[in-house]
Amino acid sequence: MRPDPMFFLMRCLHHKGQDVARGTHRPSHRAWVQSGGDGLAAVLIGSALVDDGGSSIGNFGILEAASLEEARAFAEGDPFNRAGIVASIELTRLPDAFQAARISDPMTPRKNS
Repeated sequence: MRPDPMFFLMRCLHHKGQDVARGTHRPSHRAWVQSGGDGLAAVLIGSALVDDGGSSIGNFGILEAASLEEARAFAEGDPFNRAGIVASIELTRLPDAFQAARISDPMTPRKNS
């Protein structure tokens, strides 16, 4: 029996001036998200983060993972991070009562569905 999943808010801030690098690595980033990092985590929802002027400054995601270590491995393995685009990664555990089932179209298939 699988342990109950944990949910995390992942927030990745990028170094300035990464538009070209993001464009180059976006296809592999999206493949990483769709695969859940080869099964490390399920990405329930996520998007780019932008500043007040609409310029990209990072990305966020709601992750489902078996542990903080697996969520971190997912974030650190992302092609954006491996390419040096990411300046910082922040993972915050969400409460056990987080209502993941309300996200009807996850970006990665849920681990315990």
